[in-house]
Amino acid sequence: MNLKNASTLCALGVLGMMAQHAHADDATVKVGAGVDYTSGKYGTSTTTDITQVPFTLGYDTGDWSFKLTVPYIHVTGPSDVIPGVGTVNNGNPKGRGKGKKQAVAVAPTPTPTPTTSNGSASGLGDVIAAATYEAYSNKAANFGIDLTGKVKFGTADADKGLGTGKNDYTAAVDLYKGFGAWTVFGGVSYTWLGSSQYIRLNNVFGANVGASYKLNQQSSIGAYYDYREKASSAGASRSELTGYYSYKFASAWKAQAYVSKGFSDGSPDWGVGASVVYSF
Repeated sequence: MNLKNASTLCALGVLGMMAQHAHADDATVKVGAGVDYTSGKYGTSTTTDITQVPFTLGYDTGDWSFKLTVPYIHVTGPSDVIPGVGTVNNGNPKGRGKGKKQAVAVAPTPTPTPTTSNGSASGLGDVIAAATYEAYSNKAANFGIDLTGKVKFGTADADKGLGTGKNDYTAAVDLYKGFGAWTVFGGVSYTWLGSSQYIRLNNVFGANVGASYKLNQQSSIGAYYDYREKASSAGASRSELTGYYSYKFASAWKAQAYVSKGFSDGSPDWGVGASVVYSF
């Protein structure tokens, strides 16, 4: 989920959480892949386009669910827009793509001043590891509470503007309640964002709320709203709405497609994505 990220992939997490509760007694391995594309100006004068191709590996056993996400990422846009964060004051002299251009030193200025550059860059994104514990489950009432801990490792190249180069840590509480074919869900989170020598970030609070509707045994639709405080003094809070469709086309296969719309400079203007997961 870029801003997305990471947040647009929230729907996948919600569906996975519900599936985990439905098969809590079974040990299940899941492998998946997807593609996610977002576009937005993030409060700047230039559009930033971000494409991610995440590969996932999951393991569910008892009350626990584990997931590892390894993404490939391609970014085009200004170096002050960082995937997963938004607009920042990026002091990295290398910037994105060809790097930041150094202004020519003119006496008596002793040091060139970096200027924001536009460019494109690709490579490994930030690897994410998450563990979820089913803290409470009432199957008769179709109600549950999950606790999740997540680490975003700073594996994306900071010199290319693919990430901050620092680790982030998130703690989250999620709840869901079923009403026949309907399920409502929501949660809150707190993320400790790692700052580097070039990018200073704030710790942020986040929240989401949504609902899904089961069309039949194979498919469902849903939507959710996601909010997060601004991560940088140069950025803005995240505010976006995502709608999705999920289809189980075989006993072990599930596919999902989604679209998103941003309502603030902290979110992309719009995004689309799809994923497929195989369970065994």
